[in-house]
Amino acid sequence: MSLHSMTRRRPLTALAAAAALALTLSACSPGSTTASQDADNVPSAAATGLPSSHIHGLSVNGETDQVLLATHEGLFDVTKSPATQIGDTNDLMGFTAAGDNGVFYASGHPGPGSDLPNPMGLIKSVDGGKTWEQLSRQGESDFHALAATKSGIVAYDGTLQTSPDGKTWSAASTEFVPAVLAGTPETDTVLATTREGLQRSTDGGKTWELNTTAPIIQFATFAGGTEVVGIEPDGSVHYSADAGSTWSRTGQIEGKVQAVTAVKQTEGKPWIWAATTEGLVLSSDAGATFRPADTN
Repeated sequence: MSLHSMTRRRPLTALAAAAALALTLSACSPGSTTASQDADNVPSAAATGLPSSHIHGLSVNGETDQVLLATHEGLFDVTKSPATQIGDTNDLMGFTAAGDNGVFYASGHPGPGSDLPNPMGLIKSVDGGKTWEQLSRQGESDFHALAATKSGIVAYDGTLQTSPDGKTWSAASTEFVPAVLAGTPETDTVLATTREGLQRSTDGGKTWELNTTAPIIQFATFAGGTEVVGIEPDGSVHYSADAGSTWSRTGQIEGKVQAVTAVKQTEGKPWIWAATTEGLVLSSDAGATFRPADTN
């Protein structure tokens, strides 16, 4: 869909969001350096209180409240301060949690001293990121976007692909470029944030449909089977209770968001964590308000 055709569907604010998202996509396309590396206004790790200024992924264990950041310098546990590095110093460009706690998929580039190929292809950890197994496409794919679903993996390395086991792949018939892929191991619904708007799949990423009524969001994350949180490029927070079909605005995040995750609660709406240029922040009211996350 062209920006010209979008003017007949979306208000001016949505066009501004699309333009901002387009800049983000161009900065982090596969084969380029990271958006954080290209940006001149990204604060240092010391300024944010985070272990790296290049945050590529965020995961929170709903049972233990362990908070992990996937970064340009590797995986860090930031549950307490100071942060603790886990495993090797690899550039984890793509990162997603699987169904079991401590199981992660990742992609990117090997760090200093690593014997992994470049790019790393799809790798998997079953011990919380301490060690990684090479699954497929080593030396071929740098997956900047990854999502785990009930039926497998959805990933983007310049081509959107699906895999039932992380080893064999099939290309999806799509032309959009996702900034983020969001899924949950509980269902086969997958969301892709794009400059044209929110793409939605209900068959594990094989087929897609543009949700023309959704906000143009840059980050999306599932909290359980149907609850989703979405963040616009300007930090506006949205909540969906029906797996991304309909949305309501809840609040605003200050600072530029780099990664976001949400955790389902037994009562009430999900808690939201976001890594921003202001540091790590937390919302316990579905995004209405945010406060600095306590990592002491």
